[in-house]
Amino acid sequence: MKKINYITILMVTLMLVFVNACNQEFLEVNPNGGLDANVLATETGVNGLLIGAYAMLDGTSASFGWQAAASNWVYGSIRGGEANKGTDSGDQPDINPLMNYTETASNPYLNVRWRSLYESIARCNEVINVGAVAVAAGALDDATYALFVGQARALRGHYHVEAIKLWGNVPYVDEETDPTTVTNTADITDLVLADLAAGLSLPTNMSQTGRFNKTVVQVLLAKATMQLKGDYTTALGYLNSAKGGTAPDGSAIGLEDNYGDIFDIEFRNGKEAVYTVQYSVNDGSGGINAGTGEVLNFPYKGGGSPGGCCGFFQPSQEFVNSFRTNADGLPLLDGSYNNDPVLNDQGLAIDATNYVLDPGNLDPRLDWSVGRRGIPYLDWGPHTGQDWIRDQSYAGPFSPKKQVYKKAQEGQFTEVGNWTSGYTANGYRMIRYADILLLAAECQAQTGDLAGALANVNLVRARAANESGWVKNEDGTNAAKYVIGEYTSFSDKATALSAILMERKLELGQEGHRWFDLKRFGVSTTAINSYLTYSKTLGQTYITSSTSYSAGNDLFPIPQRQIDLSNGALVQN
Repeated sequence: MKKINYITILMVTLMLVFVNACNQEFLEVNPNGGLDANVLATETGVNGLLIGAYAMLDGTSASFGWQAAASNWVYGSIRGGEANKGTDSGDQPDINPLMNYTETASNPYLNVRWRSLYESIARCNEVINVGAVAVAAGALDDATYALFVGQARALRGHYHVEAIKLWGNVPYVDEETDPTTVTNTADITDLVLADLAAGLSLPTNMSQTGRFNKTVVQVLLAKATMQLKGDYTTALGYLNSAKGGTAPDGSAIGLEDNYGDIFDIEFRNGKEAVYTVQYSVNDGSGGINAGTGEVLNFPYKGGGSPGGCCGFFQPSQEFVNSFRTNADGLPLLDGSYNNDPVLNDQGLAIDATNYVLDPGNLDPRLDWSVGRRGIPYLDWGPHTGQDWIRDQSYAGPFSPKKQVYKKAQEGQFTEVGNWTSGYTANGYRMIRYADILLLAAECQAQTGDLAGALANVNLVRARAANESGWVKNEDGTNAAKYVIGEYTSFSDKATALSAILMERKLELGQEGHRWFDLKRFGVSTTAINSYLTYSKTLGQTYITSSTSYSAGNDLFPIPQRQIDLSNGALVQN
């Protein structure tokens, strides 16, 4: 297995960084008080602190669990209707209100995610503060310090953006902030964008896979500019530059030839992966450095299935239906796909003989995104239906697939000896090349370049149409009736944006983007209520009959625990 250069010192660093802060919550103490800057005020020490800041990109580290997963499977995909919690109603019940848009400020998931993000920010600030001490002592040269600061500020900007996307009005905390007096009443957008922009000074080639480089920063800056300011012209400039950039280790970036290869552990740092959050296994950490945030998201069964547990993150029927295509291989942008739902095995026993695979036209990306009965599930054989589902009556008949490892990879790319082999080295693809193309298309449509938007969307669809990359049966035949084509034109801006939003759903589904996309496009209320209206007809009980979505659900409530700790300095949004 490939090893990034810095992974070997990760755990040592984590023991040094915030030894006490791991058990304390944001605003309880000043983060500067828990660290002796003189001990770490060397190039090696500051670099170790920076690695500690990178370690929080998965959201979990050693202190936080799946509640803080930065892959946003709860906060982006479930919240956006691509999936439901899965499993059964009683497991991890704190997800239920997040899924049904009834969460309160006391929800533990929200508090854990908040704590995770602000510990991440505090680690970035320690890099800057301790680095300054090292420079003053002559233990760190100015050029190296600038390189460290560029990364620390870009990371800090990214973590703040994640908080804004969830809560809106959040505090900005930099290396000079007194966290006991910080408020969340000011607009911090420009401060956050300035932090990200500081990373534009980074080289394109950082010679390491896991560090931010200029290309990564350009994409993050473009996303933030789009999401927070609606400035599509500026964002497009960043994205066009990023398309010609490189991965952090200097390697070329571009679309993988086969869609399914993107999610294979062995391609986790392939050319499609502009930036992957690095996971590792069997390194002595007991799985802490593996996919802790996603460890629940495997088919449910005590043995004989990937992961062996726990049945979470089940794709929704509405999401599956979205892959229905017309005779030209194009998606049904008017939502009529729900009038011809993809067949499933809801309620059928494992040994039922009357199950029939869906005979209609389908986008081939469906069967790389979703596990459904009778379709090959990587090299595990055909998905067996109820045998791999904990409670179909609650959450439906489908399983997650994109993060799952192959049977042949078990033990090599999965943690050995843990309670589940769901701890994997399959790092989260935080930025994919296809994401860049679709973000650029969105900017082009918003600014009137429909031809440019069409070209970028069709690049993504052309890759999906590569038949060598479709899911195959053992005899080499296609696993379903795959029909996909390219758009010939976009007649107007509205049509282009509708096609781009759908393309993001098909291409990037189950990857934590959906809720944020819906909000950015200004259609969250309409789209989610449409999803709910249809889903309530299915009889699956994960949605309550009263569930609905309004504009107020576009933000989560700020955790009450954090308001209490601030003695009222933080106010509810």
